[in-house]
Amino acid sequence: MISPALRAEVEAWIELDPDPKTAAQLRTWLDENNLTALQKSFNGFLQFGTAGLRGPVGPGPSCMNRAVVGRTAAGIAIYMKARGLTSVVIGRDARHGSEDFTQESAEIFAGAGMDVHVLPRPLPTPVLAYAVNALGVDVGVMVTASHNPPEDNGYKVYLGGEVDGIGYNGSQIIAPADSQIAAAIATVSTHQPRGTKWSTVDEKIIHSYVSTTAALVPAPENLTVVYTAMHGVGTETVQHLFHKAGFAQPILVAAQCTPDPDFPTVKFPNPEEPGAIDLSLETARAHGADIVIANDPDADRCAAATLDPDLGWRMLRGDEVGAIFGYYIATRLPERCLGKSFANSIVSSSLLSKVAAHFGIEFHEVLTGFKWLAKIPNLTYGYEEALGYAVDPTTVNDKDGVSAALMLAKITGELKREGTSLIEYLDEIWNTFGFHRTEQLSIRVTDLSQVDHVLTGLRQNPPTSIAGFTVDKFEDLAEPSGSLPATNGLRLTLADGIRIIIRPSGTEAKMKCYIEVVRPSGSTSERSIAEEMVARLRAQLSKVLA
Repeated sequence: MISPALRAEVEAWIELDPDPKTAAQLRTWLDENNLTALQKSFNGFLQFGTAGLRGPVGPGPSCMNRAVVGRTAAGIAIYMKARGLTSVVIGRDARHGSEDFTQESAEIFAGAGMDVHVLPRPLPTPVLAYAVNALGVDVGVMVTASHNPPEDNGYKVYLGGEVDGIGYNGSQIIAPADSQIAAAIATVSTHQPRGTKWSTVDEKIIHSYVSTTAALVPAPENLTVVYTAMHGVGTETVQHLFHKAGFAQPILVAAQCTPDPDFPTVKFPNPEEPGAIDLSLETARAHGADIVIANDPDADRCAAATLDPDLGWRMLRGDEVGAIFGYYIATRLPERCLGKSFANSIVSSSLLSKVAAHFGIEFHEVLTGFKWLAKIPNLTYGYEEALGYAVDPTTVNDKDGVSAALMLAKITGELKREGTSLIEYLDEIWNTFGFHRTEQLSIRVTDLSQVDHVLTGLRQNPPTSIAGFTVDKFEDLAEPSGSLPATNGLRLTLADGIRIIIRPSGTEAKMKCYIEVVRPSGSTSERSIAEEMVARLRAQLSKVLA
């Protein structure tokens, strides 16, 4: 039975809902006494955090819909006015609801008196991040849920220039901006004024992004690239970029090259997920490709697969691609490193720090999330193991899967011309700095409270050994001893060159565990030892964290 309090809450929401479709759905659930559906949709206002908004598309305050997006835009406008910020650019991907949420945002921002610009069509998130700086606006909004399941959508917020003493320069918000915006959203409880005047961003901005990014590669390479947009928005921009840089057009994975919000060929539209690039590998084998490059649906992440002489076609781990980029920039583009910095997230491999130290490059370690990497002064290269790379942070102060795709093609072609390969290049890295075997273990949960329960248990009873390896150091990242800000997670240092980090996902109902095993070299025997160690650790942690 629907309680009088819940019924009153639903009625009040319907009264303010700007979308007749979601209002009608709520009315139907009331008439049907559908308590389960209403409780799911009225389980608190969708939380706004440093990742912005992200949740299932549906009616009510707990889901992504026009009413929630409109209130969020109104809250951001309140935040902007308090700081004298007056302009915003809005972009979108091709997910369910993205066009409606863009329209809703534009109307609310315009009604609040803001100077509003809207990207002309669904485009990659890096284009939106570029547009914030290229247009010189104060705020950027990207309507996207990145690589989340098809039923989700979301809302990323960027700030331009300096705000509250923080140099954003076209990067995603960090604390305390998230809580300040959330507090402003909470004050919005009535109909907001709407405007009808905004400008469509000129195509020259998109061409400028492509031209600037193409300049990363002064000369094209001769190679065959297979590319998948994973049913997202990357295809057009990647094709444009490869053409501008003088490369042959990538061979597209036909079933995945056109935006489709249902993502029909993949269970989860994330290149990291098992099976997600199977169609790409089939295409690569059929065409004798040199490399497979995959973007996630909003094209801010980039994955690669290559032919391994021992294993056949395989996807490179995010840390392997991160190592390739870092080593390449340090050794072959040393002019880019003068007075500059490398950085990666704490859950990424420790290898980049060793590359940086070897070549005298300043290095920084930051919390998980590109919003932190983008705040590093003089950053010339940064990455996180979850397929996020900034190979040109002066152009896009965020992870950019499009520029990463071009750089991967450049490196692959250059190595091919020299008679070698990405796998042999990795061997060179391993034999110089040691074999760094990393593994991510993701455990999906139905409720994030399950993650807190596990972490609390480990804090109360820290393990002394895992899979037979002694725990030498146990760090609670919620009470850090170094320069890192506090975060919900644990970092364990074990004997025999092992590091383990456990944390909740910031965007999905998952617990994530990151394993790193370091061996002295990349020899066959050392790799075998590392693989056996990772397998033991993974098996034990799967039981402990379940």
